[in-house]
Amino acid sequence: MAPRSEVSDAESVDSQLEWELEEGIPQVEDPFIQKYMAGRQALIDQEKQQRHDRTFKQSMSPMAKQAARIMASIRRRELQTVWTSEFEDSLADKNGGNFYPGMMFTLARDRMETTDLWKILEKMPKGALLHAHMDAMIDIDWLVDQALAEKGFCMLAPEGLSDKGKRTSSSLQFRYFPDAEIKKQKNVGSIWTAAYAANAPIPIREAQRTFPDDETTFKKWLISRCTVTAEESLCHHQGLDAIWRKFQSTFLVITWMFSYEPIFRRAVQRLLGQLAADGITYVDLRIAFKFEFRKQGQTSGQIGKFDDFFNVLGEEIDKFKRSEAGKNFIGARMIWTAIRKMDNRALANSMKECIRMKKKFPHLICGFDFVAQEDQGRTLKDLTPLVFWFRKKCAESGVDLPFFFHAGECLGDGDSTDNNLFDALLLGTRRIGHGYSLYKHPLLIDMVKEKKILVESCPISNEILRLSSSILSHSLPALLSRGVPVSLNNDDPAILGHGKNGLSHDFWQAYMGFENLGLEGLATMAENSLKWCAIEDQKAGEWTKEIVDGYLGKGTKAKLLRQWRAEFEKWCQWILMEYPLEDDEEDGEDEEDEESEEDDDDEDDEDDEE
Repeated sequence: MAPRSEVSDAESVDSQLEWELEEGIPQVEDPFIQKYMAGRQALIDQEKQQRHDRTFKQSMSPMAKQAARIMASIRRRELQTVWTSEFEDSLADKNGGNFYPGMMFTLARDRMETTDLWKILEKMPKGALLHAHMDAMIDIDWLVDQALAEKGFCMLAPEGLSDKGKRTSSSLQFRYFPDAEIKKQKNVGSIWTAAYAANAPIPIREAQRTFPDDETTFKKWLISRCTVTAEESLCHHQGLDAIWRKFQSTFLVITWMFSYEPIFRRAVQRLLGQLAADGITYVDLRIAFKFEFRKQGQTSGQIGKFDDFFNVLGEEIDKFKRSEAGKNFIGARMIWTAIRKMDNRALANSMKECIRMKKKFPHLICGFDFVAQEDQGRTLKDLTPLVFWFRKKCAESGVDLPFFFHAGECLGDGDSTDNNLFDALLLGTRRIGHGYSLYKHPLLIDMVKEKKILVESCPISNEILRLSSSILSHSLPALLSRGVPVSLNNDDPAILGHGKNGLSHDFWQAYMGFENLGLEGLATMAENSLKWCAIEDQKAGEWTKEIVDGYLGKGTKAKLLRQWRAEFEKWCQWILMEYPLEDDEEDGEDEEDEESEEDDDDEDDEDDEE
């Protein structure tokens, strides 16, 4: 005998069907409803023809398709079992007890790292990282430990840090001083009192020992000066300018620790090791060249000159590539960046140094960009005369420095900051950093596609810096649906609270947040990162040709793409072996049939175009 509940449910269904038939309500299996459904599906399929991942879908192997179905199945399972308000723990309490896919990154991070999808995406070969600020990529907890352990490292401030307000906002410096110079000091006072002699070097260990705040520790305080805290990341109501003030202040503290040679050397090895472990084979780094790089045992360094920096950087990249951890790592180069708020004289000096360094280290410098908050800085329109002057100087010096401009990292629509997108295209940028507001410009979207310009998307950064409230409200799907080439990037992971380097967080957030993305969408963006990486100097024509040729090209990028595809297939095989029972086939056969039909249609379309 069937359980009473099952009998009751069956009776309820029969009763509902009987009522619908009496009322004349059409049934799903009725021919005209089926005809509507078929037309509906055809419309959805037609729109998907424009998506960014169309070509990759056509080339997926049977194994990759099965891996995609397995991942989709795990995603459905975890939506029901992990991202649900039924969980009650400390994180749920902070979030009002409500979990959902695509929730704010700071609240979701710890839980996402426990999921099967995280374990899978951590192992995914991700191609290249194209948008990352080097000084914002070093784990802050580790960096502070390095500073505390460094012999002769001292802390300086322009005033005594005698109250919480001054400890929160006063500028800080960290420099090496020899013991003899420290011992010569007299009556400098404690750095934590008003009696402190301005800019007197205090050994960092002494500063730690005498730290006066009972509510926290020296290390936690210093970390808070170098990061956007979890609480700050959630205060979206305070607006962009407030979070940018805190964000930019962190660089002023980090750089003093990061740019001392012994710490810098160790940091580069750690950074590249983390990227390689996360499936990244190449990185285009950025750093604002307005810092003082000090050699080991030196209190001061050259101002405005960066020979020592690039010498050390090149040595450490080569050292890592020779190591076991770096055996599959291809390399790293630097996009020279200047702070867009500086005046013309300062910017021109930075541009001249960029050209000088490019001539001296051609293998390390690959392009030029302006950085810092767009809304508070100079627009590309305002900088245009200087850009043309820089281009002329490059030609005179016989160097090629393409542009990779930040643009559209804003909420405006038609204001001067949003219009940076127009100038970025007109000035010949090869990639657009962020491009968050690009989705508002249909003409520019068409131009970006026509000119083969890639958008360096940074979803988690855009959320924490208050452009979007979470991944669910990000503009990325609007670009992908129009076929705009995009890569995923981490921007400033150490400052913004990732807790580790690499791209797994951004890949996970996008995959879980967007139903339309799928494995093929992630894979397309990984492919794009290799097509648009600046791994070697290329004239504009060569650059575009290699992007168009893709796997069929004969250059370095085509080789990287083929290597990536081989690793991708191995990874798909690992998914099949590790999660064989996860392929629940829900809608799987129908989806595969539809994809096959779409592929046939696509091939017919391509034949017609030829």
